[in-house]
Amino acid sequence: MPVPKNPGVAAVLSAILPGIGQFYNGDFLRGIFWLIVTPGLWIGSGGLLGWVCHVIAAYTAYRRAGWHNMPIVR
Repeated sequence: MPVPKNPGVAAVLSAILPGIGQFYNGDFLRGIFWLIVTPGLWIGSGGLLGWVCHVIAAYTAYRRAGWHNMPIVR
């Protein structure tokens, strides 16, 4: 049985460093994606889209943690 994940912890981790909340949830490819995309957008947009990536990464980590905690319906 999988270990329940705390959505708040996942969101805070991704808000601090996008991708870490995804790693916490066990979504390693998503975490690598955010770790690569966020700095690219920070640099490429002069910082404007970097904040957007932080918010989106935190929100998706929060939602995915809740999704991982849902029981499997058979």
